[in-house]
Amino acid sequence: MHGGAVRRAGPDDAAAMVELRAAMFAAMGTDPGPAAAPWRSASLGWFAERLASPARFAAFVVDVEGRPVSGAAVECEPHSPNPWNPSGVRAELFNVCTLPGYGGRGFGRACVAAVLDWVRAETTAGTVRLSATAAGIGIYRSLGFTEARYPAMRLSVER
Repeated sequence: MHGGAVRRAGPDDAAAMVELRAAMFAAMGTDPGPAAAPWRSASLGWFAERLASPARFAAFVVDVEGRPVSGAAVECEPHSPNPWNPSGVRAELFNVCTLPGYGGRGFGRACVAAVLDWVRAETTAGTVRLSATAAGIGIYRSLGFTEARYPAMRLSVER
């Protein structure tokens, strides 16, 4: 990594996590909408709550000149135990993003590595799941992730 330092995010970093999330959506081709978009205030509260719950949630960021420019988050949740994950605890890696202009320095990889170190040292999670983009799949493979045996599927519930 070149030009930044990884640190664990705290409750004061909730707004930065939302900024990174918006940049992630934009990089994925999804318009995150304006600064006043309802999802942003909901996300701010969600991150503030999770960042204050360090036992099952962790986020790591890289600061450049005092500003988080890259980050990754993980949340652990209990699920039914199974043969490959006897504890049943599953970690979900998400919100992996580096702001435009800061890519190519290893910041994203460093944040993901810090998240994985935390999962190994501080949780009983037996698996870590993620949804990879084409831009990130090489990093994840180099860290030991493999494609799932069964494809992930999703249903959007209409209300």
